[in-house]
Amino acid sequence: MPDRDWWAALWPKPEDVLRSLGIRPGMTAVDLCCGDGYFTAPLAKIVGGKLYALDIDPQMLEQARAEAARQGASVAEWICADARDVAKLIPERVDYVLIANTFHGVPDQTGLAQAVAQVLKPGGCFAVVNWHPIPREQTTVLDQPRGPRTEMRMSPDQVRAIIEPAGFRLLRVIELPPYHYGAIFVRSDAEPIESTK
Repeated sequence: MPDRDWWAALWPKPEDVLRSLGIRPGMTAVDLCCGDGYFTAPLAKIVGGKLYALDIDPQMLEQARAEAARQGASVAEWICADARDVAKLIPERVDYVLIANTFHGVPDQTGLAQAVAQVLKPGGCFAVVNWHPIPREQTTVLDQPRGPRTEMRMSPDQVRAIIEPAGFRLLRVIELPPYHYGAIFVRSDAEPIESTK
C-alpha cells in the first residue's frame, strides 16, 4: 500500500474526486477495500456518516479508522472481511459502492461484481476507480513510477466487460487526472438513484 503522501500529491482534494463520482449527502455508501482510508473520511463526511468501510487487512482498517477519527468523520461500521462477502455483511441495501485502486488486483472480479449487485438498492451505483492502462514508468508521482504493474492495468472497456454481465450497465466514465478514470455503473434493473433526485 502506498503512503498517504503520494496519494495526497496525486489527489490533494479527495472530496472533489468523490463528488465528481456522483457521491452526495444523504446516500448510504460502502468504501470497499478501503485500505488506509484515504477516501474513507471524506466519503463519510459527504454522506453524513452513512458509510460502511470494509477491508480484508486488519492493519489497513485500523489505519483507516485512525484517519477517520483524526478528521472527525463518523463511519457506521468497520468490517474486516473479504470484499466478496459484502452482501452478507452489510445490514442494509445501499445507494453507492466505491472501490478505488484495487479492482485490478481482485482475484475473482466477476464474483465481486455479483456481490456488489446484491448489496445495492435498485438504481444504486458501483464506481471503480482505476489506473489507465499506460506503462507504469509513465505514471510518476513525486518523481517515482507508481501504481500497479503495467500488465495488471485495465481499460474502462475491460472493466465494463466484467461488471456489466453481473447485473450492471455503464452510466459514464470520468477522467480523474493525471492517471486514473472512474467507471460508474448502475444496477441494470433501474434508473440511477442520482438522476431521480
